[in-house]
Amino acid sequence: MNLKRNYWVLMLSVLILAACSPKVRTTKKETAEPNEKEKPEEKKSAKKFSQANVSLLVPFKLDELNLKTATKSQIEKFAMPIDFYQGFRLGLDSAAAGGLNFKLNVFDTQDDNAHISMLYKNERFRQSNLIIGPVFPAGLKYISNYSKENNSTIVSPLAASNPAEFNNPNLVSIVNNIEIHGERIGEYISKNFNPASTIVVIINPKKTEDEAFAAPVREYLKNNGKFLVQEYASAFTFETKMQKGKRYAIVVASADRAFVLPTIEKLYKLKNLPSGGYNIDLFGHPNWVKQNYPTDKIQALNTIITSSYKIDYKNAAVISFIKKYRYKYGFEPGEYAFKGFDVGYYFGKLLSNHGEEYREYLTKEKYKGLHNTFSFIHDEKLGYINTSLMLLKYKNFALEIVN
Repeated sequence: MNLKRNYWVLMLSVLILAACSPKVRTTKKETAEPNEKEKPEEKKSAKKFSQANVSLLVPFKLDELNLKTATKSQIEKFAMPIDFYQGFRLGLDSAAAGGLNFKLNVFDTQDDNAHISMLYKNERFRQSNLIIGPVFPAGLKYISNYSKENNSTIVSPLAASNPAEFNNPNLVSIVNNIEIHGERIGEYISKNFNPASTIVVIINPKKTEDEAFAAPVREYLKNNGKFLVQEYASAFTFETKMQKGKRYAIVVASADRAFVLPTIEKLYKLKNLPSGGYNIDLFGHPNWVKQNYPTDKIQALNTIITSSYKIDYKNAAVISFIKKYRYKYGFEPGEYAFKGFDVGYYFGKLLSNHGEEYREYLTKEKYKGLHNTFSFIHDEKLGYINTSLMLLKYKNFALEIVN
C-alpha cells in the first residue's frame, strides 16, 4: 500500500469517528487580547457568543467504503468531502485566532435525506448557530422547511443551483448560478462593445442547459443597449449571413465538448480567412474552465469566460495556506480545500465579530478569499446570493482575470 493510500485510509478512519457518530469536533484557540479600540466594542455587545456552534453537513458516505479491501481509485472518490472538510477546519481555526471558540459538529449526511431528517432530533444540531450544507441540491431542498421553521441559516457551499429552487430566505448561496454568469457576459458586452458596429451572435443548440446560459445573456442585452442580436443553432448556419466590417461578439451557450470543439475550429477559420477574416470575439460557457481546448485558437479568438473561482498560486495568502495544509495533513490541498477554507474563515469571522446578529452583516462585509470574493445581496424570498464573479481571458496561453 503506497503512502498516498495510507494517508486516505488514515483520514477516513478519523472521519468515521468524527462524522458517523456524529461526534462533536471542537476548535479552540488561545484568547487573543483585543487592542484598545476593540475593547469598548466588546463591552457594548450583549449578543456575542461565548462559543459558536457550527454544524457541517457533508456526504462522506463512509458506510459505502470497506477500508480493508478498498482500492486506491475507490478511496480517492471520497476526496471531495474530505478536502472540503479539511479546508473548512483550517478556515475556522484561523477565525478562532480572534478569540472565539467554535464547537464544530461534523455530520455525514451520506447524501441521503433520511439521514438529514434524523438530525432534526439531535440536540447538538438543533443548537447550531450556523449550518454549512448539505452540499447537493436535493439535500438543500429537503432541509429548507426546517430552516424556515427554525429561522436557521443554511449555507450552500458548493451547489451552483438557482436559489429559486429552494425558496428559502435563510439560504446563503456561495456559488454563482448560471443566470448570474449569463448576465455578467451580457453586461461585459454592453459596456465594451459599440452597438453601432457590433453584432451579437448567440450559438445555442437549445438543449435545456444551453438555454439556461443563453437566456440571461439574451435578456440582459434586450434590456440594456441597442445591439442587434442574432441566434443560431451552430456556427455553420450563420456563416453565409456574416457581414464584412462588423465586429462579432459570439456567445457559445454550450458546454458539450463534442459540439464546442468544432465550433471553435470553425470560428478560428472564419477569423483567419486567406481573403480577410471576420472580427470575432468569443465568449464561452463557464464549464469551459474545466475542459481542454486548443489554447492557441481560443486565445486568437480573444475568448472570455466567467468563473466562480480562480486560485492564484503565486499569491502570498495561497502559498501560506498550502504550507499550513501540508503541515497539518501531509498532503496537497485540492480545489475544494480552498473553497472550504474561505467558507470556514469568512463565516467564522462573522460569528466572532457580530455574534447573534452576524446575518445582518452578510450584505455589508465583502471578503476577498483564496478562490473568490464574497459579495452578497439579499432577496426576501431567495436568501443571500453571492454576486461576485470573475471574467477570465485566455492570454499568454493561460487564463488571466479581466480587470
